[in-house]
Amino acid sequence: MTLVKRLDRYIMGKFLGTFFLSLLLIIGIVIIFDISERIDDFVAKEAPLHAIIFDYYLNWIPYFMNMFSPLFVFITVIFFTSIMTSNSEIIAILSCGVSYHRMMVPYIVTATLIALLSLTLNLWIIPRANAPRVAFEQKYFPRHRISNGRDIHYKLEDNKFVYMESFSTWNNTAYNFTLEQVSENGLVSKISAESARWDSTTASWRLKNYFIRDYGTGLSDRVRTGKQIDTVLTLTVDDFYRNKYTVAQLDNDALNALIATQKHRGDKNVMYAEIEKNNRYAMPFSAFILTIIGVSLSTRKRRGGIGWNIALGIALSFSYILFMKFSEMFVHTDTLPASIALWLPNIIYIFVAAFLYYKASR
Repeated sequence: MTLVKRLDRYIMGKFLGTFFLSLLLIIGIVIIFDISERIDDFVAKEAPLHAIIFDYYLNWIPYFMNMFSPLFVFITVIFFTSIMTSNSEIIAILSCGVSYHRMMVPYIVTATLIALLSLTLNLWIIPRANAPRVAFEQKYFPRHRISNGRDIHYKLEDNKFVYMESFSTWNNTAYNFTLEQVSENGLVSKISAESARWDSTTASWRLKNYFIRDYGTGLSDRVRTGKQIDTVLTLTVDDFYRNKYTVAQLDNDALNALIATQKHRGDKNVMYAEIEKNNRYAMPFSAFILTIIGVSLSTRKRRGGIGWNIALGIALSFSYILFMKFSEMFVHTDTLPASIALWLPNIIYIFVAAFLYYKASR
């Protein structure tokens, strides 16, 4: 029992120590390269040093750690387990009566700790850190804002529907605007306007050249027209710019509320929020899969030694990360729902892990 506990501490110490050491080294290297790449932008835009350090890089580190944690977990397991195998430590452990399944326990426990860390980063820390980081990026090296620009249909409430032929990101204006209010008996009123421009000071839409028709019974319809009128809707200009950068700043409750609202409206931009939500849970789960694959590949001696194991591990981990990114395309093309597409890499690699583990444990 004492030997087994000592073995657990030994493997967990190597796992965590190698993981965080490699993480710190890579983060340092990447920051140096990023600074060299962006130094001209920082100087040209006169970004203050305080903002560069605290708004950008300190908030960028949790994002980077989580994004590449599957790669670091896999390389870590491959690296230190291959060294143990090369030094005949694995053979010694199994020769002492410790089964292969029991030897996996400290690996799984450590993978659980890393998965919980990743989940904590995803649900609470990264969303808060993303807000100042994205704001800094938008200010000092802005990206083009993506919007849902043509043939926009929204269901605002159970009885209100909005249609816009087009939306201009240049002046935040919707053209050929229509707002319909319905009841169980049919159409109650219809507002048509040549344009509807967002007014940020009043948080309302300013309709130009509007036509309002209130439908009554028989021939009692009421018609009103005018040059300009303001109306308040449960729709803001921010709803047209929901993308992967904006949803990444929302905590879990806000993200779930946004998904519910966008689904109710029939907003196709809901895919960004659904991708973000499923990624937050699918990514931590990868720690278990890649740990099992890593151990299974590196507990047998091969020709080429550690170098071959590391090369194979890097190739598999990159293929996994690439597959996770590629699976988002299934959501964008409406081929699969996000709840399936984002979990598809984990589902496939579970079978890969089970097969490799079965072969290694025999």
